[in-house]
Amino acid sequence: MSTRIPLPYSPKVLELFKNPKNLGRMEDADAYALAGSLACGDMIAIYLKIDESTQVIEKATFESYGCAANIASSSIMTEMAKGKPLKEAWEITWKQISDELGVLPVIKHHCGILAVGALKKAIREYFSNKQKPDWLPEKITSDEKHALEEEKLMEILSKKLKRKK
Repeated sequence: MSTRIPLPYSPKVLELFKNPKNLGRMEDADAYALAGSLACGDMIAIYLKIDESTQVIEKATFESYGCAANIASSSIMTEMAKGKPLKEAWEITWKQISDELGVLPVIKHHCGILAVGALKKAIREYFSNKQKPDWLPEKITSDEKHALEEEKLMEILSKKLKRKK
């Protein structure tokens, strides 16, 4: 018998976990980001299709290697980003994601932060070979700092595992 206490997920989190929206790789993406969370080891890949003339996100998809909260956060983030100009998508916060999901448990806030961090990394990647707009900060944001690159995440997790042995 498990001694784990189930997390109090909202019905929206459970619905998006069972039936995620916008799930899957996008082969013709204009922007892509892969990010992981040190808090739990979850990973997310986000793909954006962007109308170059209007800079509106036409399509957003994701792949997730994580828990129910990670999948639901990524799913709702793609729903929130679709149809928005990049500047508006950049302003999406993890708190808005949590609110849209009917509140994430405190222990799962990092899932919303990871989703937002991956979105911001993808938007930043889109402008990597283009003229950067005034609204895009030069330095990475705290959300981006929490969404680590896969290699950095693996390096940190490996060090933690070695210390436990």
